[in-house]
Amino acid sequence: METTAQTSKDKIEYYKAHNEKLEMEKEALEAKLKWYEEQFRLSQQRRFGSSSEQMHPDQLSLFNEAEVTADETVEEPTVETITYKRKKQRGQRERMLENLPKETIEYRLSEEEQVCSCCSGALHEMSTEVRKELKIIPAQVKVVEHVRHVYSCRHCERHEIETPIVTAEMPAPVFPGSLASPSAIAYSMSQKYVESMPLYRQEKHLERFGVSIPRQTLANWILYGAETWLRLIFNEMHEQLLTRDILHADETTLQVLSEPDRPATSTSYMWLYRTGKEDTPIVLYDYRKTRAGKHPSRFLEDFQGYLHVDGYAGYHKVSDVTLVGCWAHARRKFTDALKALPESAGTSAVKAKEGLAFCNQLFAIERELKEVSLKERYEIRLERSQPVLEAFSAWLREQTPRVLPKSALGLAIKYCRNQWDKLEAFLQDGRLEIDNNRGERSIKPFVIGRKNWLFSNTQKGAESSAIIYSIVETAKENGLNPFHYLKYLFEELPNMDTTDKTKLDQLLPWSQTIPEECRVPNKSK
Repeated sequence: METTAQTSKDKIEYYKAHNEKLEMEKEALEAKLKWYEEQFRLSQQRRFGSSSEQMHPDQLSLFNEAEVTADETVEEPTVETITYKRKKQRGQRERMLENLPKETIEYRLSEEEQVCSCCSGALHEMSTEVRKELKIIPAQVKVVEHVRHVYSCRHCERHEIETPIVTAEMPAPVFPGSLASPSAIAYSMSQKYVESMPLYRQEKHLERFGVSIPRQTLANWILYGAETWLRLIFNEMHEQLLTRDILHADETTLQVLSEPDRPATSTSYMWLYRTGKEDTPIVLYDYRKTRAGKHPSRFLEDFQGYLHVDGYAGYHKVSDVTLVGCWAHARRKFTDALKALPESAGTSAVKAKEGLAFCNQLFAIERELKEVSLKERYEIRLERSQPVLEAFSAWLREQTPRVLPKSALGLAIKYCRNQWDKLEAFLQDGRLEIDNNRGERSIKPFVIGRKNWLFSNTQKGAESSAIIYSIVETAKENGLNPFHYLKYLFEELPNMDTTDKTKLDQLLPWSQTIPEECRVPNKSK
């Protein structure tokens, strides 16, 4: 009997243990299923939904817009107000056109036509009517012959043993032995790196002008111009960048087809480094084969100060810096958590909204501080933002044990807790920004260009692309027209002593000595 009872007891214990094991497996599978469902909803949202993280109050339904926006208390506009608004619009057009070069074409009656059809008397000019239109002058291709004259002395030719020969001065070519001119290289570079036009399309574009230049030749021009001349400017800008004390950094992927000992499908990286809001704009790109932290560490070797970054751990390799986190990334995590939750989610949706509300509070404070002084921004942040941070930190600690760690909400909470020291670093200086959007915006032109030309063929091409992007993006942020600035560099650099740093500094995009024709006309506000 005891043996039978013991056997029954053992069976009960076995089934209990087995049942507990099944329950644990069931919970794990349910958690995994919820995670997959979240990822599916999030991918659907990213693919088909709005990319904005904000819901603007003006984004009303198409069908009830009239009912929602109607307001009987609003007075109907009068003829006077309509006329005033129309005059204001015409004034805006005038201001928009005032900085553009003007060409005037006048239409007059001939002397024979200035006769009155009624009495045959002479007509006088009573008034004028003016119509304005924009005239677009497309690119033109023509051959420029540089003819250098050589002089000698006839007297010495006849009577002297040696005959002095004097040659007229001529500018040095930007690419010896090539058809490339400063404008040709500048145009091809700006078409690819500013307008995102691949070389094969440029080749076809030039054919329509009656000139056949293979894309391989265009590529040679670009590589030579970048490595021989633009690298000099890039190196000077790099030195200037390292003297600043607030920088932004970011990185994005790039595919390079022909690299030694690497398959064509390997993922490489383009790194971005730039100055902050309160400084002279300097935007530099650096191509590297990997995403290893040693790359920003080497590029910023002599830099000391604040570095705005996202949550990537590789930036911890940079020494002697204070990392400043990105609240835009933190907010995006909670936005994604909301998008990933099903409509039936109750508590989780509330918690995600609470986390998002803390982030939005901080951004709302920042919007109010745009026009204040740096000292006031620092003081107001301590007064208003720091209490929000303290409350948010306590909320994060409270929610951590209550959410699934691998759920979208759990990952958002984990991200904020792991990044907390960096996320609250913006309180240390009024010049610091609450996010790294400045860095993300600066890497966006490269991302857009990559969608058009997809990849680089060689490592040398990727490195040249980094140099050119650095020059054109820094030029744009300093109010320069990239094409005219590149053309100016290719005219000046071959004809100067490039070892003279003082002269090189005068060619940097923010130099006051840059010719006015390189600058974009001021936009009228």
